[in-house]
Amino acid sequence: MHSKTRSWVLLILIIIAGESVFILPFVLARVFRPTVLEAFQLDNVQLGLCFSIYGLVAFASYLFGGPLADRFSPRKLMSTALWMTALGGIVYASFPSLLVLKLLYGYWGFTTIFLFWAPMIKATRRWGGDQAQGKAFGFLDGGRGMVGALFGLMGVYVFSFFVPDVTVELSFAESQEALRYIILISSGIVALVGLLVWFFLRFSNAAEDTVGVEKIQISQIKEILKLPSVWLLMVIILCAYVGYKVTDVLSLYAKEVMHYSSYNAAKVGTFLLFIRPAMGILIGILADKTKGILLLLLSFGISLLGAILFASGMLTEYRVVLFMMSVFIVAVGVYAARSLYFAVMKSGKIPLMLTGTAVGLISLVGYTPDIFAGPIIGVLLDGSPGAQGHQYVFMMLAVFSTIGLVASWIFLRKYGRS
Repeated sequence: MHSKTRSWVLLILIIIAGESVFILPFVLARVFRPTVLEAFQLDNVQLGLCFSIYGLVAFASYLFGGPLADRFSPRKLMSTALWMTALGGIVYASFPSLLVLKLLYGYWGFTTIFLFWAPMIKATRRWGGDQAQGKAFGFLDGGRGMVGALFGLMGVYVFSFFVPDVTVELSFAESQEALRYIILISSGIVALVGLLVWFFLRFSNAAEDTVGVEKIQISQIKEILKLPSVWLLMVIILCAYVGYKVTDVLSLYAKEVMHYSSYNAAKVGTFLLFIRPAMGILIGILADKTKGILLLLLSFGISLLGAILFASGMLTEYRVVLFMMSVFIVAVGVYAARSLYFAVMKSGKIPLMLTGTAVGLISLVGYTPDIFAGPIIGVLLDGSPGAQGHQYVFMMLAVFSTIGLVASWIFLRKYGRS
């Protein structure tokens, strides 16, 4: 295979794997949140607690999984993670009790983070080399968005077989049956992706043999923690990830505030997912031609604007066009930030050899919204049912977008000439 073709095959594999591993724990709940709540007989707080348990396990997994990625092949770690995650789908499809569901989310916190996250980031950074970090991470997140959108579209298509009329709500039994098929099909695809990664994600034989350092030293961890860019990225990623968690409620907003049916609310969730690949590709093209951190600053500004529109209370069922425009604005800001925050690691003087360790340390703080965002969102929504609860959620997004804006500005001032 021609080297350039092989290079793109590698990136496509990383992209497909990078979203597939999160389909079961997150994407299905994002697209089908009203149906998931009904089928599992959960309220928003209970679902948020499941996400929190995932986040608690992920918290430790970031710390220990980062150094692991600097010692072992991404191919082996990522394929194992995909297979283990797919196995959890069998339990998920049985609609277990809340206790078992919490344990399942804890298990997924281990499989998707300890074994997968840092290896994926390191593989992407190696693909980008010295000149194409923006392209690598923009295409990664955009491509992952496309994979997620296609999974969502597939789910909506399967769901449509159980919906004789899109304006009619399914019964409890029908909701469970539709969701079961979607979960099992998704699990099978995730396992298949694991096979593809195992056989084809090879940079070169030499690279496989010399994938990282022999042993991570405490001195190397201290070296990483001395970098101001690492601390700034912790704050930037935390703020951007709060935004990403808030997008989980947009399909629920469509149902509870705009009064869409479950089927049409799922279509809103799928529309949201298709914005992500467009932003990733655009960022991938622009980020290496301009300052990635400047684009990151702009993305937080856009996210803040969208948050203000939702928090204002203007978006009622009689303002459908404004609602869809606001969904688009929030999605553009949030997904642009996701495409950019790891792409500025090179500008922040973070050594390539210690990428896994740096990602682990940064993620330890940056992805703590996995622990606290779900329950907070659940309390806000269930404590103030209807439009008011959703307004509170978007006020929270506005606060974190502002903090992310400030942190990005500091990063720009310190590393903007890199």
